[in-house]
Amino acid sequence: MIRVAIANQKGGVGKTTTAVNLATALAAVGWKVLLVDLDPQGNASTGLGVGQSVRERSSYDVLIGEASIAEAVMPTRVPRLDLLPATQDLSGAEIELVEFERRTHRLADAFDRSPAGRWDICLIDCPPSLGLLTVNALVAAKHLLVPLQCEFFALEGLSQLLQTVERIRVRFNDDLGILGVALTMFDRRNNLSQAVADDVRACLGTAVFETVVPRNVRLSEAPSHGLPALIYDLKCPGSEAYVKLARELMGRLPRPAEAA
Repeated sequence: MIRVAIANQKGGVGKTTTAVNLATALAAVGWKVLLVDLDPQGNASTGLGVGQSVRERSSYDVLIGEASIAEAVMPTRVPRLDLLPATQDLSGAEIELVEFERRTHRLADAFDRSPAGRWDICLIDCPPSLGLLTVNALVAAKHLLVPLQCEFFALEGLSQLLQTVERIRVRFNDDLGILGVALTMFDRRNNLSQAVADDVRACLGTAVFETVVPRNVRLSEAPSHGLPALIYDLKCPGSEAYVKLARELMGRLPRPAEAA
């Protein structure tokens, strides 16, 4: 199974929107997808229509060893897309995990105990920090996808994230690599958006996906209806951008059969 962490320590850059809509797009073309919600806010779970009251087991239970991934996972209304939901218990997990052995490898170990072949790809939606939850995701993943908002401080935050990735690679997970940087919240009316996009491409070259996700009201509205934007409004510019981004993503990943 391919494991992709979607991370950026800066909040409000479109991590969850990217995770939910890429997961939906991949499921739509036939991939068996697992979305892991590792953010205590649980927005990915809410965005897929899974309310707090039905989240009996969660990623928290998996991390502390009280449930396996198979026991905690839930189906969603999107065919072939399963969810490992998050609850507010995760907000205290970073403190609790300090007492555990292999505290940086709790998620990776849970994956190692999971049956092979159930999913083709796992997308991990990380919290907006570089704490122990995000470290667990980076240790468990082979690929990192970075959503990057087209705003002034974008490159500064990216530099810090890449330094963390290098430390993770050296100490815990030498398989971890940058799958790509996805430019989000691009506003064509704003010269700064284009300037930031140009700077990022100048610094990172082909690591940056060609597709740029625009600012789009429908992307913001969709979670309040418990739906991915691709289902809420497939024809809106945001959804069309995520379909294109999913195609690019698949072009950078092995096919499911090859990754098994």
